[in-house]
Amino acid sequence: MSKVDAIHVAVPYSYDRPASSNRSAIWPTIDTVLVRIETDTGLVGWGEAFGFMACATTKRAIDTLIAPLCVGRDATDIAGLMDELFRKLHLYGRSGPVLYGLSGIDTALWDIAGKIAGKPLHRLLSDAPAPVTELPAYASLLRYGDVETVARSSRRALAQGFSAIKLHEIGAAEVAACRAAIGPDAALMIDMNCPWSCEEALAMAKAFAPSNPAWMEEPIWPPDDFTAMAAFTAGTPIKLAAGENAGSLEEFERLIDVGRVAIIQPSVNKVGGISQMMRIINLAQARGVAVAPHSPYFGPGLAATVHLIAARLPDSMVEWYFCELAARPFGGAINASNGRVRVPQAPGLGVGPDEAAIERFRVA
Repeated sequence: MSKVDAIHVAVPYSYDRPASSNRSAIWPTIDTVLVRIETDTGLVGWGEAFGFMACATTKRAIDTLIAPLCVGRDATDIAGLMDELFRKLHLYGRSGPVLYGLSGIDTALWDIAGKIAGKPLHRLLSDAPAPVTELPAYASLLRYGDVETVARSSRRALAQGFSAIKLHEIGAAEVAACRAAIGPDAALMIDMNCPWSCEEALAMAKAFAPSNPAWMEEPIWPPDDFTAMAAFTAGTPIKLAAGENAGSLEEFERLIDVGRVAIIQPSVNKVGGISQMMRIINLAQARGVAVAPHSPYFGPGLAATVHLIAARLPDSMVEWYFCELAARPFGGAINASNGRVRVPQAPGLGVGPDEAAIERFRVA
């Protein structure tokens, strides 16, 4: 590796919003950290590191801690390098900005590996005899907190061809409004983002039950209370999904073995990239647990997730963030059409940067 760059981009977006909402003023952009690795032979790989409102911290972790350990190293020795980086940097935590930065590095190295092999990433990760060309996606709606907006957005997602919708609501009225809008056949999932105790979550499960949710995602606070998760699972037939806030393979083991989570949701931009995603998928499949990757992204993280699902998760859907971006820094190579996402077939991640869009929305 001759160069490692971390690029913080902030892309404006729009979405259905109640007239009383001020969320756009609080969170006016979707922020991420793009990772660009260049080799001495001129090959370039792209990755993505989680950040949202903490992007400046993630970028600094890459610039000051991770990149100096990468420059001059063999880009093809992914396993050896990543093991060394994990060990050298473990005192900064097994989750958080340093791990997010490592995630971007790992994904970029896999992009390079695919380009060297001349294969799209999903063919590199799988022995399947034929390429996968497209995958089903579900519409991941934002939190509106308003019955009319939930119904309107749900109908709009259905009209765009999505047959599964995930809400980020915490009220039974909003969930019921979605079910009424989409009818009995479309799948409905609910992501609560960790608001409740186990007792409160079980009470809400009863309130949500008439809407027939396929899963309840992260209803429990704190998100690592595995004992409470197990009690929740024992107390309701609704499937429990969790894992977007988990970092290590060992934490996913506890989610499965102690928390009795039915569906784990690792995020390639948060857990250590493609290498760790593969280990987590192997763990879940050995335990007979479903995997629904967390992927509210628009760059290499989304591309990596699409390839991972295509390679290893035939029963999973792609999470598609249901909003309108001012631009996509990696163009339209991955787009949702009629509720499905095309799998890139070019080598590596199979997506290329829109340099003009990246420069337009670059923060640092």
